[in-house]
Amino acid sequence: MRHGAHYTLPPLFSPSPQPALNNAAAAAAAASNQHPMLISIFLALFLPCAGMSVVFIVYICLLWYASNYRAGNSGSSSVKQVGEKGLSVSELEKLPKVTGKDLVLGTECAVCLDEIGADQSARMVPGCRHGFHLQCADTWLSKHSVCPLCRAKLEPNLLDSSDDSPC
Repeated sequence: MRHGAHYTLPPLFSPSPQPALNNAAAAAAAASNQHPMLISIFLALFLPCAGMSVVFIVYICLLWYASNYRAGNSGSSSVKQVGEKGLSVSELEKLPKVTGKDLVLGTECAVCLDEIGADQSARMVPGCRHGFHLQCADTWLSKHSVCPLCRAKLEPNLLDSSDDSPC
């Protein structure tokens, strides 16, 4: 040490003081950078669950609205419409009776799903010419005025047709 000068080494790890404003910003940045994976996982799980919950709530609201709207406008849905009643006994008697061997479009009864025997009585629906067991057809047609197989409506002119065939 020459001429009385003292030379001191600077400290290797001495922290430099920073202003208070920078300390708060640095603390916030450090807190957000500590758990970025945790935040990503939380958002990946939360957002789809929240979205599905919103879709479910909208679906329930639409079902509620549709059920209340339909019930309010259509009146009582359990009341049978006038056109839905079946045929009377006199109208059933006007339908042609045949045997199983006379059926044209197959020998399976669509009401009971059993075969119609060649010697069994059957009822043929005019118009579509589908055949059914006599008892099955009469039971069905007394409640419905449509063919059990093709749902063709039995018109009054088909029931009143006479056997006056031009052929």
